[in-house]
Amino acid sequence: MLAATTFSLNIMVSAYGSATTNVTPRATPLLVEDTTTQNVLATFIGSFLFSLVGIIALSTGLYGNNGRVVLFAVTIAVIVLIVYTLLRWIDHLARLGRVGETSDRVEAAAVAALEERLKHPYLGGSPLPDAEFLANGCAVHSNAIGYVQHIDMQALSELSQDLAVSMALRVLPGSFVDKHTILMHVDKSDDMDLESLRAAFTIGVRRSFDQDPRFGISVLSEIASRALSPAVNDPGTAIDVIGKGVRILSLWDRRMELEEEVLPGCGHIFVPGLSLSDLFDDFFGPMSRDGACMVEVGIRMQKSLASLARNRDAAFAPEAVRHSALALKRAEIALPVDEDLQQLRLLALRVRAVASG
Repeated sequence: MLAATTFSLNIMVSAYGSATTNVTPRATPLLVEDTTTQNVLATFIGSFLFSLVGIIALSTGLYGNNGRVVLFAVTIAVIVLIVYTLLRWIDHLARLGRVGETSDRVEAAAVAALEERLKHPYLGGSPLPDAEFLANGCAVHSNAIGYVQHIDMQALSELSQDLAVSMALRVLPGSFVDKHTILMHVDKSDDMDLESLRAAFTIGVRRSFDQDPRFGISVLSEIASRALSPAVNDPGTAIDVIGKGVRILSLWDRRMELEEEVLPGCGHIFVPGLSLSDLFDDFFGPMSRDGACMVEVGIRMQKSLASLARNRDAAFAPEAVRHSALALKRAEIALPVDEDLQQLRLLALRVRAVASG
């Protein structure tokens, strides 16, 4: 079992390296957090320790006849568990670190984050009326440099109630902040414990998938951009990623069916909303730039934008038209064949027609 554990660790390291090289380093944390891998390693190490303790106990005569029977029964159960784990591990290894499997994990993380944001569009607080709301209040600046990974709305709710103040957040998870960045404004200028307010913001050196739907979409776009690079030259992966992006962005439609849910005690915490325009920019911007010279990618992108333009939310149509025109403009610079350009122009006209109803 110790040898199997060592072998498994080598496979894991190779898979992480493969994902970093062929997919994107930003997707590696999702592989590290894989529960199947962690359970397999825990089972192997646990069975090794069980066998070691059992051998020592038998050698010292610690067990009597009844104890030996119990140990034998438990050993059979451990062997069955090991066989099951090995079969599961072999099946899992066939996919670990592959481009398709990793991009599926990124899609799942992005979908989970966006669904949670749609359920709580303002992180459980109230919508921010405008950018200047509470701007004359006390400004709470960041004391660290990095990305906002998590905002503890429950802690802010308790502080809001204890201090009897209203709060207006100026950043969202995924925002890059420095010591000059205002995290929030509070409508109170008296002496307050600003450190307790800052403690509700978890700031780290890299972005996190949990509360940041834009990060998952950006990582998917990065996977497509890497696939479109001359070193990889894999437009098929980029086309597959475009389909994933359409599935994710289509979830935005669900916010029309969901009621805005304010968490208890968070009514006086005002939070800026997530912008659909930013989601489109994060996903289609890099791909339309890096895939401008590949007609097959351009075709798939125009068709996907036409599909998104059909969504019930009126905000989709102008964004689809804007990115369709931008992708076409880039293709007109990069593509040398008139027939390819004519095909893309017809598809861009179709996007406009769909958007106009």
